Amino acid sequence: MTRTLCLAQDPASDELLASDPFALLTGMLLDQQIPMEKAFKGPRVLLERLGYFEPGRVAETDEGVFVAVASKPPAIHRFPGAMAKRVLELARFVVERYDGDVRKIWEEGDGEAVLGRLKGLPGFGEQKAKIFLALLGKQMGVEPEGWREAAGAYGEVGARRSVADVVDAVSLGEVREFKKAAKAAARKT
Repeated sequence: MTRTLCLAQDPASDELLASDPFALLTGMLLDQQIPMEKAFKGPRVLLERLGYFEPGRVAETDEGVFVAVASKPPAIHRFPGAMAKRVLELARFVVERYDGDVRKIWEEGDGEAVLGRLKGLPGFGEQKAKIFLALLGKQMGVEPEGWREAAGAYGEVGARRSVADVVDAVSLGEVREFKKAAKAAARKT
């Protein structure tokens, strides 16, 4: 059974994210400095333009070709060249470290072990790794022991602080309000 996601706010893109772990991981990688929906539509755009999106085939794609595909209007990101290179780096890492099987990142170990592997991914720092761990637990049924604790505040039940909490247009608005309030509070300090 494929889970229903609502991250891209586009049924075809969300279906790809729900059924393809590399697409979901790539959407999370792209989720910075652009609206969340655009980031999570990126894998579908790349799939449509390339005709494939498996980590092994992406990893073998010529960098110039991949950057051109990612940069073609509408580009997959505000910084399409840099982000295309990050996607390639991620695909190559998944192939080299996990034999092209993204699920191996979260199939074994407790929440801290999974978090450690996520933090080791190219383009994933502490916060992005915790958010992705929370997304896996809250929406994808990946619940290693201690995952909520490892995800920190992002793992809290009922939270509305990140992509992990977006299940529809209403929750997307709530997450945006939370982020707006957090930025305002940070400016005051």
